[in-house]
Amino acid sequence: MADDLRVGLMGYGVAGRIFHAPLIESVAGLSLAAVVTRHDERRAAVRERHPGARVLDSLDDLLASAPDVVVVATPNDTHVPFATACVEAGVPVVVDKPFAPSAAEARQVLKAAEAAGVPVTVFQNRRWDGDYRTVRKLLGAGMLGAVHRFESRWEFAADVDPERVGGGLLSELGVHMIDQAVQAFGPVREVYAELAARRRGAVVDDDAFVSMTHVNGVVSQLWASAVAHGSGPRFRVLGDRACFTVEGMDGQEDALAAGVLPGSPGWGVAPEETWGRLSGPGGVTAVPTEPGSYEVFYQRLRTALREGGPLPVDPHSTVPALEVIDAAVRSARSREVIALS
Repeated sequence: MADDLRVGLMGYGVAGRIFHAPLIESVAGLSLAAVVTRHDERRAAVRERHPGARVLDSLDDLLASAPDVVVVATPNDTHVPFATACVEAGVPVVVDKPFAPSAAEARQVLKAAEAAGVPVTVFQNRRWDGDYRTVRKLLGAGMLGAVHRFESRWEFAADVDPERVGGGLLSELGVHMIDQAVQAFGPVREVYAELAARRRGAVVDDDAFVSMTHVNGVVSQLWASAVAHGSGPRFRVLGDRACFTVEGMDGQEDALAAGVLPGSPGWGVAPEETWGRLSGPGGVTAVPTEPGSYEVFYQRLRTALREGGPLPVDPHSTVPALEVIDAAVRSARSREVIALS
C-alpha cells in the first residue's frame, strides 16, 4: 500500500532471509522496499522471493532511497557502524542481536540516538518464543513458588564449517539466553563462565557455559554447545513448590525457513507432545505452550513509528545482557567469578 512504512533491509543471510524479510512482509502496514546484498545468489533470491523490493549495493544507496526504517541484519561487527550511520541520517533503525560487541559500544549508539531523537530498537525475538512465554506465564502466576534456579540449554551437533560461526556461540546464541534470564529474573550481580573452541578448526567458542547469580538470589545456568549429540531440556526452572521442564526448541524458526508465515494455520502453536511438564507434590501435569509470536515485534514497531508508542524492545533493556557477555569473557580467561557493579 502507498502509505505503508518502507523498510530497508541490510543483509540477506540467515537473519535477513529467514527472520526479517518474511516477518516484515507478514505485517500489514510494512513494506519491504529494498534489500542490500552484494552476494550474487542472494541478490537473485531477493528478486525471486521479494519482487517488490529493490536490490541495492550499500547502506549509502539504501539511505539515499529514503526508507522509513532500516533493519541491520549484517555480521555482528558491522552493527555499531551501520546503526550509527542510520542515526546520523535521522532514520529509525532495528539492529539484529547482538546490539553491539560490547555494552560500552551499545551505550555509545544509544547516546547518539537520544541526542538525535532517532528511534533505535533491537531484534531480541526470542522474548516471543512460545516456551519462554510459558515460563514467564508460570512465574507470573506463582505456580513454581520461590524460584532458586533457572536452567537454559541450546545444544546441538553442528554440521557447518567451524570457521563460519560468526562471533561464537556466546554472542550468537548466548545473548538470547542471557537476555531471557535477565528479563525473567532481573539484574545480575555475579558471572562465572567457561568457553571453549572444541571442533577441529574452530576459531571462536562453540561450547559455552555461563552461570549468573541475580541480585534477587536466583541462579541462572546456561549451556550453549555445537558439539552436543544429545541435548538436555531447553528450560528447567526449579522453585520451592514445583519444577517446570521443557524439551526441544520453539518451532517458529523452522516454520519461517520452510516458508510458513505468521497468520498461517497453526502458526506458533506447539504440538501437545512438546508441551512442558510441571512437576510437584501433586504429580506431573502437562502445560500447554503459549503461542510463539515473533510477528509481534514488527507489529509493535509499526505502531511505535506510526503512533509514537513504545518500541517493541527498549534498547536499554538489552545492555545488561551485553554486560554479562563482557563479564563472561573475562571470567573464562581468568577462571574467576566476576562481580558486576
